[in-house]
Amino acid sequence: MFDTLRADFKIIFERDPAARNWLEVLFCYPGLHALWFYRFAHWLQSFGIPVIPRTISQLARFFTGVEIHPGAVIGKGAFIDHGMGVVVGETAIVGEYVLLYQGVTLGGTGKETGKRHPTLGDNVVIGAGAKVLGNIQIGSNVRIGAGSVVLKCVPPDCTVVGVPGRIVHRHGQVVPPLNHDCIPDPEGDVIRSLIGRVEQLERQLQQQSLSPVRNCLIDSKLLEDVRPRHLSQAEYATELTKLLRTDLSYGEFNEGAGI
Repeated sequence: MFDTLRADFKIIFERDPAARNWLEVLFCYPGLHALWFYRFAHWLQSFGIPVIPRTISQLARFFTGVEIHPGAVIGKGAFIDHGMGVVVGETAIVGEYVLLYQGVTLGGTGKETGKRHPTLGDNVVIGAGAKVLGNIQIGSNVRIGAGSVVLKCVPPDCTVVGVPGRIVHRHGQVVPPLNHDCIPDPEGDVIRSLIGRVEQLERQLQQQSLSPVRNCLIDSKLLEDVRPRHLSQAEYATELTKLLRTDLSYGEFNEGAGI
């Protein structure tokens, strides 16, 4: 127990550049207080003591803004940065040295019983406001971008962003956990690609406003209001009969003489 509490305390100096001295960390970090409240409540619940563990968790929520169910399992070295609005469900399992930012939810997706909350591996980083929901597995060294909603399992060494969360990076360059600006933006990349394609098509359209067709120039503006008319089965048979009665050969019609 004391080794775990010491690891929770020491990891703050590694993960938070604002941590200046041990006295400030001890009294001014609600994420640390919430974790220590949780560990005491979890220890009491392991002996089957009713009511009191939940009461402690609610007191921790009142004082810190962090709600951790005493039934959850959290490994040593976890760090809840700023803390406000963090929720960890009853059957959640969190690995060692996990970093959670404000507004993170490790919750369920319904009223099912049994294991209904996520399982996180070691060294997972979850950005501010992200939601990880359901009985899913999040592998070790996974980074989840701020505001993401993760509903499916994620293999180790991946980056997940978006709503719903999508894997955008796997087994790539190792990025420090605090460098959130290095997370890819797949939606932005797609939008930029589409804009570039539209601009390219507009340039091609401008170049082909007058298009040569068999030694003739057809002004494309004249065809802007032209729309094809679909023939019914009877109309199609009538037109085909008229065509066969004319002196035009099929080759001439195919070349455009019958238009």
